[in-house]
Amino acid sequence: MVHAPRTGSRTNAGELLAMLGDLFANPQGTDEEILAATYRALVEHGYAELTIQRIGAELGKSPSLVYHHYENKDELVLACLEFMLERFRTEMVDLAVDDPVEYLEDTLTWVATAHDHPEEAAFLAVLVELRTLAIHNDAYREHFTRSDQVVTEQFTAVIEAAMADGRLDVDAPAATAETLTTLLLGAIERAATTENRDWTPAVRRELAAYLGL
Repeated sequence: MVHAPRTGSRTNAGELLAMLGDLFANPQGTDEEILAATYRALVEHGYAELTIQRIGAELGKSPSLVYHHYENKDELVLACLEFMLERFRTEMVDLAVDDPVEYLEDTLTWVATAHDHPEEAAFLAVLVELRTLAIHNDAYREHFTRSDQVVTEQFTAVIEAAMADGRLDVDAPAATAETLTTLLLGAIERAATTENRDWTPAVRRELAAYLGL
């Protein structure tokens, strides 16, 4: 069985972002409440302006409560990212792709339209900001290495399913999946750091041609 997002969802990254509202809507226990507050503060302020005080304000509690659980904001941000990644991985286990080709086409749509969703666009910008920390921070580098592996493994499974169904013909599924992951990351960075969106239709067409869709 191929595990992937619900029918009609966007794609790995898009599905993760779509899950965030539900994921943090009803936190269970103090630790999840702190992580939910961290997510909200990140989206509102970005990493550079994030402080334990602002997380405490989002939580509606004293910053000392946050410090009781986490030593600093990086430990907290990484815990938040790991929580989301693990929940994303768990969701993928419980969901099956009914149409692998449609799943890949949804990926193309997400590449072209993710920046049109305000909360998603804000969090994508934060992800770009956080990924730059991985240049010099081993903990962030390790996290994003795992995160990219999860996305790539999912793409590989979907591509292989489409090939088995006779709906897609590629020479190297794993290499194609790596290409899709790299394109998504590039699209996220470009959308988050530039004002021009004219490139999205052309990229979508070229990627569709590349996949033979």
